[in-house]
Amino acid sequence: MEKMIPVERALELICSLIRPLDAEMSKLTDARGLVLAEDIYSAYDIPAFPQSGMDGYAFSFQEGLSSYLIEGEVAAGDAQAFLLSAGKASRIFTGAAVPPGADTVLPQEKAQITDGMLAFDPSVIKKGDNVRLPGSEISKGSLALLAGAVLHPARIGFLSGIGIAEAKVIPSPKVSIIVTGNELQQAGEPLGYGQVYDSNSPMLKACLEQLGIRDTHIYFSGDIPERLNQLLDLALQSSDLVMMTGGVSVGDYDFTLGAFDACGIVSHFHKIRQKPGKPMLFGTRGHQAVYGLPGNPASVLTCFYEYVLPAISIMTGDKKDMTVRQAKLSHAHRKPAGLTHFLKAKAEGDFVTLKGGQESYKLSSYAEANCIAVLTEEATDFAEGQLIDIHIIP
Repeated sequence: MEKMIPVERALELICSLIRPLDAEMSKLTDARGLVLAEDIYSAYDIPAFPQSGMDGYAFSFQEGLSSYLIEGEVAAGDAQAFLLSAGKASRIFTGAAVPPGADTVLPQEKAQITDGMLAFDPSVIKKGDNVRLPGSEISKGSLALLAGAVLHPARIGFLSGIGIAEAKVIPSPKVSIIVTGNELQQAGEPLGYGQVYDSNSPMLKACLEQLGIRDTHIYFSGDIPERLNQLLDLALQSSDLVMMTGGVSVGDYDFTLGAFDACGIVSHFHKIRQKPGKPMLFGTRGHQAVYGLPGNPASVLTCFYEYVLPAISIMTGDKKDMTVRQAKLSHAHRKPAGLTHFLKAKAEGDFVTLKGGQESYKLSSYAEANCIAVLTEEATDFAEGQLIDIHIIP
């Protein structure tokens, strides 16, 4: 196990050890936000027949002819086709099959009807108008969507419209959150002496839900090693990813590293040269990822964004990482060398302002931030107007 590693090495290790989840078949109606794991081809011409794009009148266009005898009617879904003779027009509705013999649809608002005869101004229509040709949406055998496409509503609608009911997708990961700490109380309950409210589990659950991950289980172990081991073992029976909060330092009540060992998790690194979140622990058991996150909530959220989010991106095949760009510091800042600083910040236009309240226990400043400012490990002095990297919070 590597110890006290730089930020870049921590991310490199995580990304090298995580793999995409195995693809599985899913009903399209349950696949919103998932990534397609196969190319999809259309089995049909869509539409499969010449289709009216208007309510109006269908006929065979003849140059110079502007009067037709009306014969019959076609509604959407009518299964009986009839041949429309030259010089005759049929009443037709949007989505209906244009009858054989017809090639044009005149919108009803441009029609003049007198004694069963259709008349119109010839300048308002040309051959083929308002007829959706077979295969004009997609032709049989054509590629509909490539593997790797994220199934957002329009794509689900498109695939449903070509007859696809289910597809092979990369599933969302199953996630467990294990919260340690005897001092924690649940929101809504009275706060006793020496207690603090748990903000980590609702915060992490909200992060996951924002990513479309809803198969989440939350466990509370307190600072009881035996219970922590049992809950971690239980979580590993069904989870692709486990996040544990608290207990990752070297105090008398820090039991997470021992739980890793007891449950057969291979620890790859412990502690990162960063602030906040220095004591973070990361391990794997097979293809399962296990994080020992710090206990302070700002540290937890920073570590989630910087190290858990990239792993979820790899697991799901969907790039969910934070957007990285540069911005100019709105004021000078100084820090000691030796640690990368991830600072709560607010970007506005080309500038970024570091928030007050950078302590790792404070979420109030995070609540006002829209990005994380990254101040590199060995740099100490940052001038007003200096360009720095910022990570945009999703």
